[in-house]
Amino acid sequence: MSANLTATWILKYAINKPRPEGRTDGHAFPSGHTSFAFQGASFLQRRYGWKYGIPAYAIAGFVAYSRVEGLNDRHDGWDVLGGALVGIGSTYLFTTPYMQEHFELSFQSGDGSYALGLVYKF
Repeated sequence: MSANLTATWILKYAINKPRPEGRTDGHAFPSGHTSFAFQGASFLQRRYGWKYGIPAYAIAGFVAYSRVEGLNDRHDGWDVLGGALVGIGSTYLFTTPYMQEHFELSFQSGDGSYALGLVYKF
């Protein structure tokens, strides 16, 4: 999350693109809302697979659409495309698929004693 936040704000200040509705604050590119929505969708897809990724991407797509067609036309297509790429890119750098093989649980008993072991493999 911090990589996405950092990349989004660095790009916003470095590119200094005005917003489509005429505001000159220079923070249009990339869309932060879109970047965070696609980061979440990409995380779910990378970690848990397309079963969770497809609905998450659909919601992220709606967020991107709402930034272009929503209140006051805050972004254009390039802004939301940039936000989506930043969000997805930051996730692919740091997220690995979930594997149950990371955990190993063992139990031993004998002679009135019990042992429970938990191993986590990176």
